[in-house]
Amino acid sequence: MSIIFKKGFLSKFRPFSLIITVLLLAIPVFAGWQEADTVAIAADSIKKKSDIDSVIYSSGRDSLTFFVSRKKMYIYGKGDLKYKATQLKSGLVNVDFVTNNVQAEGFMNDSTKKLTETPTLVDKGEEYKGSRMTYNFKSTRGYITYAATKADEASYSGARINKVDKSTFFVENGLYTTCDNPEPHFCFYGREMKVMQKQQMVAKWVWLAFENVPFPIPVPFAVVPLQSGRRSGIIPPAYGEREGYGQYFSHMGYFWAINDYIDIAATTDIYSKGGYGLQSSFRYTKRYDLNGRIEAAYSKLHTGEVSDGVDYSESKQWMLDVQHHQVLTPSSSLEASLRFMSADYNKQNVSSLQEQLNQSIYSSAQYSKTWEDFGASMSAAYSRDQEIQTGDTREVLPSISFSKSQFYPFRPKNQSGEEVWYEMIGINYSGSFLNNRNKIDGDLKIRGGIRHGLSTGISPKIGYFNISPGISYNELWYNKSITKKVVVQPDGKDLVVIEDVKGINFVRTFSLSVGTSTKFYGMFQPQMAGVEALRHIITPTVSCTYTPDFSEEKWGYYKRFKYSDGRSEKYNRHEREVFGGASSGRTQSMNFSVGNSFEMKTMVDPTDTTSKEQKIQLLSASIGASYNFAADSLRLSDIGISYSKSGDFFTLSGNTVYSAYDYNDQGITINKFLINTKKQLLRLKSFSLSAGLNLSGDRSEPENGTEQGQTAEQGTPADQQFAMQGNNRMYQGLYQTQEADFSIPWNFSLNYNYGVNKDNPFVRTDYSNMNGDFGFNLTKTWKFAFSGYYDLKEKKFSAPQVTVSRDLHCWIMNFSWNPVGSYTGYRLEIRVKAPTLQDLKITKTSNFFSGRN
Repeated sequence: MSIIFKKGFLSKFRPFSLIITVLLLAIPVFAGWQEADTVAIAADSIKKKSDIDSVIYSSGRDSLTFFVSRKKMYIYGKGDLKYKATQLKSGLVNVDFVTNNVQAEGFMNDSTKKLTETPTLVDKGEEYKGSRMTYNFKSTRGYITYAATKADEASYSGARINKVDKSTFFVENGLYTTCDNPEPHFCFYGREMKVMQKQQMVAKWVWLAFENVPFPIPVPFAVVPLQSGRRSGIIPPAYGEREGYGQYFSHMGYFWAINDYIDIAATTDIYSKGGYGLQSSFRYTKRYDLNGRIEAAYSKLHTGEVSDGVDYSESKQWMLDVQHHQVLTPSSSLEASLRFMSADYNKQNVSSLQEQLNQSIYSSAQYSKTWEDFGASMSAAYSRDQEIQTGDTREVLPSISFSKSQFYPFRPKNQSGEEVWYEMIGINYSGSFLNNRNKIDGDLKIRGGIRHGLSTGISPKIGYFNISPGISYNELWYNKSITKKVVVQPDGKDLVVIEDVKGINFVRTFSLSVGTSTKFYGMFQPQMAGVEALRHIITPTVSCTYTPDFSEEKWGYYKRFKYSDGRSEKYNRHEREVFGGASSGRTQSMNFSVGNSFEMKTMVDPTDTTSKEQKIQLLSASIGASYNFAADSLRLSDIGISYSKSGDFFTLSGNTVYSAYDYNDQGITINKFLINTKKQLLRLKSFSLSAGLNLSGDRSEPENGTEQGQTAEQGTPADQQFAMQGNNRMYQGLYQTQEADFSIPWNFSLNYNYGVNKDNPFVRTDYSNMNGDFGFNLTKTWKFAFSGYYDLKEKKFSAPQVTVSRDLHCWIMNFSWNPVGSYTGYRLEIRVKAPTLQDLKITKTSNFFSGRN
């Protein structure tokens, strides 16, 4: 017995669909109508004999045929079968409800002699295509003939794919590639492949083919990871050639994802002329608590042969990098960034020109703690600055600081009514301990000290003026001081000898101050050309400061020594200490400054409902000077003018210093005003100007809707935490370059710097230079970039670089060339884009790392 429903049958008998449904309940198949030509099949009576436990929805263009006695169904023409999370589309579909098997195949087009409506199976988001397919709904097993499927960024196909369980496939004569072109530009070919979804693909005797042309030497086996995020596995090497060291395999090793919190990688570089390099990286993370990494590297490189004599050279480099961040409690944290390396490590192992030009290594570590209820904070830090070439180091071990925010000792806890003047008195305290360890030319010098700072002030407002009187007190504790004496040498010349004197020393200083400030506003509302209003804010400030002359003998902070001719000279006993010593000379000065801010507010476009007003900072400028009434000469200080402008496209900053005093024949400033001697008000002492311009074309929308260089978060939360740490060189590849952004059609940046110094009017020193970057897309797949520095005064280039990038669809080519300078050379790299195969690349370099002079 069979039931055949042809196209249009159900639409004619729609009023009787309920009766037909009830009648079919007596048959071991339950049918319900979804659309005009859609049949839903299930039955309680069939559940005992069939393992199908959910409704199967099916539709077809031509017909659906049921063989009730044999419990089979045939769909002809654009068959569509849905069962739970599985969907099958094909020209011909045969369903056996006893065995739960489905067979599907396409139609042969008589005119084109090609298969059409070939099977497409979607199982839990995974899509499989082929010419013929057998699939079991219950076991989810099956096989596909001439099939293809995709997994994340890769795809694999084969003459036959056999699905043995939900996540395991065996592929016969398989192809694996990350290229999404219908005819892949490259692929891995193997007769036998085993694919474990979200885990890895294993194949033996694998050929790498380009444009269907295989590489002549196969690989005995290959293991390609397929899972997202971190996973253990072999890190494949990158091949390249480097001038002087020969051909090499770099970045070859193993990555071990121990668990969700820690992983480790070990890699090596091997050069054909005998050099090698070793690298190791250990990373750890725990969400919201801590994360960090420890990297170490060692390399031994040589050029020439030992027998070559002068042509043979050998170099050994090492590097240690420690990064750590930890939140101990909600109010305390620990940060560490420690980096140590040999002098030539960057020169021999880093391709970044910026890192190669860096001549110092800075390391730091800090523990921080806050007490919010008490309004206090404390930190303990370590820092180390090392000069790469000389090896000189300057360490601070440790640096401890404590501060207490302003508190009001005379203010009652429960304030009521207006404040009395003394209740507005606030007190601030800060304290620090510093221990410096400086090793210069092999000589280690250690000096330490403690500083206490206490300040008090009050800020009442009288009318439109803010008044701020204050007292500042500082106390320094040292365990050393110095003494100076003169030793007459055999040639009769005096030699000043400085010696340390051990002992507890206290340096106590204080100062008094009072200041006032106010603001003036000027407004102009043109309401034209898109400008709503212009505003000018003027902020004048006047303050007076008094500091005693602590170089007087009564304070005991200064002493004198005598030359052999009887002359004496005053010196500061604590001039070598970490916080310095007491100041010399009495200060009784008045400081004044005027700040100016120019702002603009734009109009709202009445024709645009989304338009909003914008406030734009046009320019900020200030002028300031001081006058010391207690000085015996040159009481008026230099007059300084500064200005700045910042914006999305243009930035400007500058500084100008003038002097009102005249000078003698040696260019030394004398105590005479210019206006009295040369009828000139001011003379220029220094001037500096910096301007920057940054422009770029609108970013184009990529075809896949994701910005270039942006990937979706994948993997576990721990994987995302590792990604937030930033990719280190270990995982990017040994000589990684910045990825070209083809979505920006062009970009241009230019910075100009000019400065002149005439502190001595007879000696003028100036500089004028500019640096810039320019990049453009010649086509959608070709990008050129130029960067460099030009000294306008010396008329020469410094560190120019030309970069050419070519998007090769699934591959990318990067070429960098430094035509002149210390690091002359080039570097060519062609590699696969997909992160899974990022180390499948070819690299060739000249003397890019040599740093020739």
